[in-house]
Amino acid sequence: MSNRSAIIQRKTKETDISMEFSVDGNGIAQIETGIGFFNHMLDSFTRHGFFDMKLAVTGDLYVDSHHTVEDTGIVLGQAIKSALGDKQGIIRYGSFILPMDETLVLCAIDLSGRPYLSYDLTFTADKIGYMETELIHEFFYAVSYSAGMNLHIKQLSGGNNHHIVEAAFKAFAKALDEACRFDERVNGVLSTKGSID
Repeated sequence: MSNRSAIIQRKTKETDISMEFSVDGNGIAQIETGIGFFNHMLDSFTRHGFFDMKLAVTGDLYVDSHHTVEDTGIVLGQAIKSALGDKQGIIRYGSFILPMDETLVLCAIDLSGRPYLSYDLTFTADKIGYMETELIHEFFYAVSYSAGMNLHIKQLSGGNNHHIVEAAFKAFAKALDEACRFDERVNGVLSTKGSID
């Protein structure tokens, strides 16, 4: 098994992002986005998915957090897509239901090459720390469309905003880890089309 990894750099007038990402990692994270809560969520994602990520983001936080969060999602999606390559031998599908105290969140993924986001999380606070809760949707939307993945995230129960977001990031990590795994029964790619793009 080769080391499936990617290095992505993206620079605009709004953000400057450098990411090193490995699917076949150990959960090692070195992350700085300028947004403490976002750092915490991305750290949870890497640790619970056993991915490695080195991420440095400089964004226009004097405006707000939107560009930083959305563009990081774009870069992560690009890194996932690049690291997986032609997706030979992978399971392709992954799902996980993750509990966190009173919260229960479901995440299901199809690495189909066709982007789609179905998102159902409900928040009672506008912000967690310095991050707007509405940006959670923007992040997952950006990841799903840049990676070309069908991504479903659904809150089954919960009331604590921090728990809801953290459960979503961890469930996403676990589902993606499963979808990226190899299965020796898969000959080529798991598709009747003969390719996944």
